[in-house]
Formats: sequence, C-alpha cells, structure tokens
Amino acid sequence: MSIAADIARTILAGFDKHYRLFREISTQARDQFERADWAAGRETQKTRIQMYDQRVTEGVDAVLLKFPSARHDEGLWPRIKLEYIGLLYNHLQPELAETFYNSVACRVLHRDYYHNDYIFWRPATSTEFLEGSEPTYRSHYPNGGGLRRMLLEMVTGFGLKNPFENLRRDVRCLMQALDAHFPQPWKPQVDFQVQVLGSLFYRNKAAHIVGRAINGNRDYPFVIPILQNERGELYLDTLLLKPEHLAVFFSFARAYFMVDMEVPSAYVTFLRKLVPNKPLWEFYTLLGLQKQGKTMFYRDLFHHLRHSTDNFIVAPGIKGMVMLVFTLPSFPYVFKVIRDYFAPPKDVNRETVLAKYLLVKYHDRVGRMADTLEYSYVALPVDRFDPQLLEELKTYAASSIEFEGERVVIKHMYIERRMIPLNLYLDQADEGKMEQAVKEYGNAIKDLAGANIFPGDMLLKNFGWTRHGRVVFYDYDEISYMTECNFRRMPKARSMEDELASEPWYAVGPDDVFPEEFPTFLFTDPRARDLFRQYHGDLADAEYWIGVQNQIKAGVQQDVFPYPEELRFCNRFAGKGAERPKRPSLAAVK
Repeated sequence: MSIAADIARTILAGFDKHYRLFREISTQARDQFERADWAAGRETQKTRIQMYDQRVTEGVDAVLLKFPSARHDEGLWPRIKLEYIGLLYNHLQPELAETFYNSVACRVLHRDYYHNDYIFWRPATSTEFLEGSEPTYRSHYPNGGGLRRMLLEMVTGFGLKNPFENLRRDVRCLMQALDAHFPQPWKPQVDFQVQVLGSLFYRNKAAHIVGRAINGNRDYPFVIPILQNERGELYLDTLLLKPEHLAVFFSFARAYFMVDMEVPSAYVTFLRKLVPNKPLWEFYTLLGLQKQGKTMFYRDLFHHLRHSTDNFIVAPGIKGMVMLVFTLPSFPYVFKVIRDYFAPPKDVNRETVLAKYLLVKYHDRVGRMADTLEYSYVALPVDRFDPQLLEELKTYAASSIEFEGERVVIKHMYIERRMIPLNLYLDQADEGKMEQAVKEYGNAIKDLAGANIFPGDMLLKNFGWTRHGRVVFYDYDEISYMTECNFRRMPKARSMEDELASEPWYAVGPDDVFPEEFPTFLFTDPRARDLFRQYHGDLADAEYWIGVQNQIKAGVQQDVFPYPEELRFCNRFAGKGAERPKRPSLAAVK
C-alpha cells in the first residue's frame, strides 16, 4: 500500500471515530429528555460542539506522527485526495468525511494549496439517494383504522418510556387543529400518507416529531412538540403547520438539535422539502453539523462572488466600537472584524471579545441570539472592496488583514445573517409596527434572562429585526451570565446637590446594574418608551431580575417556546375538551 493510501485511511479512520462519537452523544438526548435532566442536556450539547476540533487535532497528530513527510511534501496531497475519494464509494457520510479531510489538510498545508487539486473545494461524492441500513423516515397510512388511529400510531411509534398524560385528548387536539387549518370538506386522495423522520429532534426541554403529510400533489410539512408535565408525563403541546411558524422553528437563532442520524444527507433532503427557501448549509448547522455548514456556506459565498459584481461596503447603521462591520449588499450576511483599538468607554480587550463569542457558541441561544460563523484567513478579491471600507480596515483593523497579490486576507472574522438594526427599524415604523417591535424587544430580553444571559449593552442598535418579525440580539462583547450581575435599586438622593450631580454620589461596582435606568437610557422616542413601560415595565424593576437570578440558581430552566403562546393546545382549545392545567412559566429541573 502506498504512503498516500495509508494517509488517506488514517484520515478517514479519524473521521469515522468522530462520527461514531457524534452519534453516541446525540443519542444521549433521548435519555436526558425522558429523565427531564435539562442540565445534563446543556452539557451534552456543549460537549458535542467541542468534539470536532478535538478529533481534527487527533487526526493531524496521527498523520504527522506516522508520516512526517506529509508536512513538507505538498505534491503528495493530490494523490492522498484521490485515494480518499476511493474510500468514500460506499460511505454513508461522504460529504462530512470530505470536510474532515479538508480540516486536517488545511492544518498541514499552506493556504496557497487551498484549491481543488489538494482539498475538496468542490464535493467529489454524490449524496443523492443515499440511504442507510434503516429507512430515514417512516410512512403511516389511515387504511381501515382512520386518521385518528394513524395519528396514535405515529405519536407512539418512537417508543418513549414516559407515559402520556392524556394521549386521547392530545390526538383530539391534533384533529381539531387539522380541521381548523384545512378547508372543509377535505378529502384524502389515494396516495394520502404521513411521513415522519425516524429520530425525534431534541432541543431545550422538548422532543419534536418532524414530518410531512402528502395528499395528491400537495405536501404539508409539520412539527409536533412533545413536552413533559411536573410528573414526567408527556403531552403534545401544539401542531405547527404554517410556513412562517416552521421558518422560526428552524431559525438561525436557536441552538442545534440533537438528532440521531445514520445518513445526515438523507435528513437534509427531507428537511429541504419542509422549508424549501432555507440555504442548504443551514440544515447541516441546525442538525449540529456546524463544520459542514461552514464549509457549504464558504462555497456559497465564493459562488456568489463569481456571479455578482457589487462591492463589499461598510454596513449601514451606527458604527460599533468593538467590531468593524461590512456587508455585500447582494448577499444577506454581515462580516465582523475585531477592531485593533476600542475607544472609551469600552473597557474590554480582544481576548475578552473572543471569549464572549465562544460563550454564545456553546450556550443555548433560545431563538434570541444570532448564530455566528467564525472563519480564519479568508482570502477575498481586493477589487471587490469599496475604497472607503478598505481604508477603514487599514486604519482600524490593520492587525487582522494582510495583502497577497490581488487578495485581501482577513485573519479572523465572524459572519452573521444580516438583520435590520432595531433602532433603524423603529425610526421608520408606524405605530402598529413600533408596538410589535417594542413588545418583541422586551420578550427577547426576558428570554435571554431566563437562559442565564444578560446582554450587557442593551441599546437598540445591538438588536436586529428579522424577516420573520422577531427581535434577535447580535452584539456579544458585553454579554455575561445573569448570575454574575448585581441588580440594584437606585439609592435615594440625600440632597439637592446629589440630584444635580453629574456623577453618581453612591459607589458603583463593575457588575452593578440599575434596571430603573433602562426606559430612559434605551429609548429616545417617548412613544417607544411608553410602550416599553406598558408591556415590559417589570424589566425596570430590580426585583424582577433578582427573581430570575434566584430561579436560575435554584436549577430552574425556563420554558421558551419557538412558536406563539396562543398556538399551544392548552390555550387554543381551552373549553373544547382539551383542557389541561397550564404550566407555570418556569418549571423546576428534576
């Protein structure tokens, strides 16, 4: 066997180990859900995110230990790649294995060799019609038992250990939701069936059935969340059918699902039929395969650059004090580079900023923090940079860039989906839209607080308005855990001189927060300020924040629903035979 073949097999063995461990840790989500061990679920999620880099490091070490010439003999790598392609002929995760190869090769080779002769700049193996030992999804038919019997079989087919609180009631709610959604009379066609993915999708405190109904030439995607009551009994919380609800459910602002997949590409193919307008890379990311998502996004970016002519420009809005932000108008993302110098009053350094973004990477984003793609040494054509942007990069982020011929190499940057900064959105909003946005802004802060996240810099410019009408936080340099903050009431002034003083007469510690200042500090428009006080006046009370802190310290994990409260069966069908004691906003961790 040649040295190239040996290296190829060594790299693939490293990937196979990685994906075996990935599946093992993903399957733990089921047991943690059944035991309602939410704290263990959070740790498992973090561990899974960290696994990839660990396995790549092991792969690089294994290659260089056995074959030290691989570091210096660049001409060897085209042969290694060809051998590697041959090993993927019957592989069930070939696209992930290619990306793992790239990760190993790029730690050995100089970036001059980052092209298709040496690495998988383009995929070499098709994943179309790829199937594993078991079918990716199960099909259910009404047959003689009718729709009700079919739904019962579908819900119970996953074999969860916990008993259902009242399954007959929940199936009745499903039937009522279907009746409300579809025009009557509704007739099943000869091909009517319901297809559900073989693994439940676990995230936060819920398991989700993901599937679609097929009737004639129409597909009807759906998601059914399964939750637990305080006794550990299961119940169906709602039925999501509308495209806008599914888009939010699968949004970029939530932590990755825990799913057991033998063939990830088959799951992605199925999911694309449910949310067809979503980029392919986002499906891999939401399934916890974030490195594959990054690889595919990178390909999308350069494909777009090849087929567009506009330039990168400074992003509109108030300039950040920590990040230099730019965008490509025809591409719906922003690119963020850490500035070399932070002007006062910013009191952080580069290492702190990196640590804050890492915190978000490992944390549950509860639908309120944008997912961030982190890249190093990205070479972009210099002629696609607006002169003003290029000058700002040279002036304010010189240490993060270098020039190689006709390319500008950005040594480190973050990429996020582009949103409308909330301050700009409110400036142009009518009264109805302003009311909706202010309510969402407060909801976002409360969701983050329940997840043990205090945004720090809560200015409107650090929040974005998404195309789905959600408010999402995206500026992380001052983020901290709720439990690290000291929420205080404003001390009463001792005299008129205290009232008129330009500086506070009382001592203020570095972690002190005075919520009473929020309405005045955050809103310059009195209309928005009044709306904030109307809907979220509790956020201006230190007692609210202290109460949330106490719940977090007591091991309580907040319920955060990725759909409107009014869609929940307990709210939607109350008084129609679907009654069930409503859960408190916070349920104790078992």
